[in-house]
Amino acid sequence: MRLLLLGTDGCHLCEDAQTLLNQNQIVVEYVDIALHEEWQPQFALLIPVLFHVKSQRFLNWHFDSPALLSFIESLNYESIIKPN
Repeated sequence: MRLLLLGTDGCHLCEDAQTLLNQNQIVVEYVDIALHEEWQPQFALLIPVLFHVKSQRFLNWHFDSPALLSFIESLNYESIIKPN
């Protein structure tokens, strides 16, 4: 499962999100959206954003551990469902 944490340098909320992800042992790839103009219109005002690449689903801040784990669980469930 490929998860991205979309954020930007100097964002204290992004650091808080990374801490929460670490506490829940969820591995993500950090992406600075300042370097990706294509994501700025959709996500710039929502960061930090946890983005699931395959499904294109996302969870924006402020999420807590229960919301985070529920999101991850829903992604795992989707991954075992075969499309028609």
